[in-house]
Amino acid sequence: MERLCLDCGSLIKGRADKKYCDDSCRSNYNNRLNIEDNLVIKRVNNILKKNRAILAALNPNGKTKVISKKLVSAGFNFEFYTSRYETQNGNTYIFCYEYGYLMLNDDSYLLVKREESLG
Repeated sequence: MERLCLDCGSLIKGRADKKYCDDSCRSNYNNRLNIEDNLVIKRVNNILKKNRAILAALNPNGKTKVISKKLVSAGFNFEFYTSRYETQNGNTYIFCYEYGYLMLNDDSYLLVKREESLG
């Protein structure tokens, strides 16, 4: 029984359970299988990085108040964030990595930076 490489279709010689003719074909085959998942992950990560960069640029001192128009005009995407933190008094902070915001009543946001160690 002849075995063919799953990627390029060439004849495989060697072990009976071998599926690819070399590492390059194995890599190409698996990359093709995962390309859709990788594109979604890449898109979400790019949005998160952009959100973080916007929060960092607008909040150089660790705590500041901005109007929502500033975030929107910078391209901030409110649908993507990494975590939420609810305080004891019911306020919900939304975080994009270590930078976060709290929506205030007057169409503005309190921007904060969470100082914590990863260890």
